[in-house]
Amino acid sequence: MADAQETKNKNIELRPSRAVRDLVLVIAVTVLVLVLSYFFDVFIVIVKFLQKHPNKIIYVDEIIIGLLTLSITLTIFAWRRWVELKRETAERIKKQEELLKLTATQAEVERIISKQLRSDMDQMKQDVREMLHIILSKYKRGV
Repeated sequence: MADAQETKNKNIELRPSRAVRDLVLVIAVTVLVLVLSYFFDVFIVIVKFLQKHPNKIIYVDEIIIGLLTLSITLTIFAWRRWVELKRETAERIKKQEELLKLTATQAEVERIISKQLRSDMDQMKQDVREMLHIILSKYKRGV
């Protein structure tokens, strides 16, 4: 049983988690956007638009820095939540294993108690039979 549990835990650890797959997807999309923006010069189009219409968006450089900061902090936030989730999951698995061991121990104790009670009941039945036999034999002698 312990070997099966260890094999199961190893299989869980070897399979990439959803968070890792999402992180790889975010990195892939980011690289794709960088490549597309390099070939299509998206930023230059935006700059030319803003030069023609300066009153459309004010403080573009602050907005870009703010969005960059937001994306970096959200990435850090997501990574920390992922690490926290892994730690809590490991603790939960450990507690479940302890609970299974405790349950198995309790079941074994109950089995031993039941066996002892059965043995005591059988002994009491035997004692009662012997007493009845003695009482009946005395009664038959007296009659």
